[in-house]
Amino acid sequence: MDTKKLRQKILDLAIRGKLVPQDPNDEPASVLLERIREEKERLIKEGKIKRDKKKEISTSDTSHYENLPFEVPESWVWVNGFECFNPMENKKPTGKTFRYIDINSIDNKKHTIAEAKELAVSDAPSRANRGVDTGDTLFSMVRPYLENIAYVNENYANCIASTGFFICKPTQILYPKYLYYLMLSSYAIDGLNTFMKGDNSPSINNDNVTSFLYPIPPLQEQSRIVSFIESVFALIDQIEENKLSLSQFIKQAKSKVLNLAIHGKLVPQNQNDEPASALLEKIKIQKTPATILHYPFEVPAGWKWCKLGDVCKQITDGTHCTPSYVEKGICFLRVTDITESNSSKKFISKEEHNELIKRCKPEKGDVLLSKNGTIGVAKVVDWDYDFSIFVSLCLLKPRSIILNSKYLAFYLRSNEAIKQMKSRGKSFTITNLHLEEIKQLQIIVPPLAEQQRIVSKIEQIFIRLEQIENAMYE
Repeated sequence: MDTKKLRQKILDLAIRGKLVPQDPNDEPASVLLERIREEKERLIKEGKIKRDKKKEISTSDTSHYENLPFEVPESWVWVNGFECFNPMENKKPTGKTFRYIDINSIDNKKHTIAEAKELAVSDAPSRANRGVDTGDTLFSMVRPYLENIAYVNENYANCIASTGFFICKPTQILYPKYLYYLMLSSYAIDGLNTFMKGDNSPSINNDNVTSFLYPIPPLQEQSRIVSFIESVFALIDQIEENKLSLSQFIKQAKSKVLNLAIHGKLVPQNQNDEPASALLEKIKIQKTPATILHYPFEVPAGWKWCKLGDVCKQITDGTHCTPSYVEKGICFLRVTDITESNSSKKFISKEEHNELIKRCKPEKGDVLLSKNGTIGVAKVVDWDYDFSIFVSLCLLKPRSIILNSKYLAFYLRSNEAIKQMKSRGKSFTITNLHLEEIKQLQIIVPPLAEQQRIVSKIEQIFIRLEQIENAMYE
């Protein structure tokens, strides 16, 4: 698998505002930018700093541009490098020795500083003239297509770098790690490469970097983007180290998304949503005394832990007797028919089907859950044809006034739900989850409107992950 291509796909989604949800409570990047500009003007008027004439000419409001590189969310802003980066610091070596970062110090596979050279000041090369600090990003202007780019952590603060680097020093509008990932994106690398000049050692210059346009999210969103990127990149590291398959990576990434969702961290809460407690009162759920309840973790205000049996109209399973199969007839589903790798479906007679649905009549919008052998596969019934189910499947009919069926299916696929199911499952040769145990499972119920937002966001991210998977095989 081409993991470099996979990382670039993640970064591309990130800098386009398609990796994490936007939060309407975030301060728009344009508001912060304007505040920074006003503060700068105040300092200029007070004579504390001087106006940079070159910067003044080059900086402009990008809102009038007709053809911006690509569309970004409303809360984002396009800003050129003059406002993204603080001025570079000229710094000469002093004392007897100094630590020097040149182009060869960068590991351009891992995009880290491999090692700073310890040099005598008397042997300092003429290029040793760039001061660096923690949070800076080094971007090589010499042969930039080689991608000698690295983040400066505390181990390399106060080193001196070569003038072959542009030292990206973030202003207040940038979270340092977001800047690093932005400069690693194919948008920044390929875009800056178009300015290269020269034959033997093609290079770009400072003006190319500072005049380039960069997509800037709100600061809070930058932090969420960095957290998501680093969690996904950690999984990619596992792929590289343990040779995990792409399907395993996608599975783990989806699991991470579901975990964020059930902890209330995938979409923003809306205080105007009707709380889950009010929905529970509508169906007159008898409250269990708080003293005997144990909740695995805290949930946001407006959410409620409750038993699965309380929020479903019916929880049952299919026939306990294997029916006779016919060549044509009514579809009969087992665990293998709702897992990732479906087996060939079998059919039963219409007469036998009519007998079975007296016990259990699956309908569109119900949820099927695997409960024997393979635990925790859940799917919403979204097909129109009649079918019956075997005992290995559980049928759940959620109360629509409190529980979105798609949310229920996603919850049942989460690690928290699967952990509960496995702890309750009876195991002899295979794990078997009884109906009474399923009814006692604890489920987190957010406000109904938020359930829909969660479902939409999960589906959106899952589609992107599947696009990434498909892109790897194109």
